[in-house]
Amino acid sequence: MGAGLGRTGTLSLKMAIERLVGGSCYHMLEVFEHPEHVPMWQQAVDGDTPDWDALFDGYVAAVDWPVAAYWRELSERYPDAVVLLSVRDDAEAWWRSANATIFEAMRREPPPEMADWYRMVTDMLRRFNEQWQDAEASMAQYERHNDDVRATADPDRLVEWRPEELAAR
Repeated sequence: MGAGLGRTGTLSLKMAIERLVGGSCYHMLEVFEHPEHVPMWQQAVDGDTPDWDALFDGYVAAVDWPVAAYWRELSERYPDAVVLLSVRDDAEAWWRSANATIFEAMRREPPPEMADWYRMVTDMLRRFNEQWQDAEASMAQYERHNDDVRATADPDRLVEWRPEELAAR
């Protein structure tokens, strides 16, 4: 179960997991491919537990947003799952990447067919950090999120992964 936020190497991680275990790994890309999942994620954002088993039917793992926003709930639902925390060591590097991609996209008006997805993501981002467009507030929340995962996930289940480590090899 991915606890790492988007822009921490989650797409590479998704592809690696799929190759290693031979099954599908859930990622924000899946939400684009399955618009029927948006109401279930909106249900989670609104504080109601969706049918996690139905949502993840056919998947062997999950990383990235929106999964990372619910890592705690999902780790409770799937007590045998590894809690995979992907991180960038530098919060400012994470901010620059997230701001130039995810947050930039969220500042634009969505096409009508993406309105429900857009609402779900902006609501999820506000749940993460009410001031998600503010660099300092987002970097601080990024650090708090990672520290919270490290402090509260079962240490026997927690695996921390840094994409920078691969790039350095």
